[in-house]
Amino acid sequence: MSEKEQAVSEFKSKSGLRRIFSAILYSIDGLRSAWKNEHAFRQELVLVVSGSVIALFLPVSAFEKLMMIAVLVLILVVELINSAIEAVVDRVSLERHTLSKNAKDFGSAAVLLTVLIALATWVVILLDRFYY
Repeated sequence: MSEKEQAVSEFKSKSGLRRIFSAILYSIDGLRSAWKNEHAFRQELVLVVSGSVIALFLPVSAFEKLMMIAVLVLILVVELINSAIEAVVDRVSLERHTLSKNAKDFGSAAVLLTVLIALATWVVILLDRFYY
């Protein structure tokens, strides 16, 4: 076996349409797992769905609606990445370690910053529309 063949994981998917179909199925599995196992993801999904409905009915431009919904979806994206970090850290070891704590805290901080970006986006758009 060549060096190049050894570097490719046996779990790596095939190419072409089969790869795309597999990737979609893996993504759906990931969303199901997040819904089932991640309390924060479920809470944030409720926020995203309700916020998206509200944004669609607000008297703001289509672009502003898009931005308001996009920053909410971004919270879910970062939460999924944070959950992945936590799962890998826990898979490696459940033992308490400074580096493990740092990895989890960094992921949590990323979620917090994303929530603050979403909040700032909503405040700026709503203040511009209703206050100024």
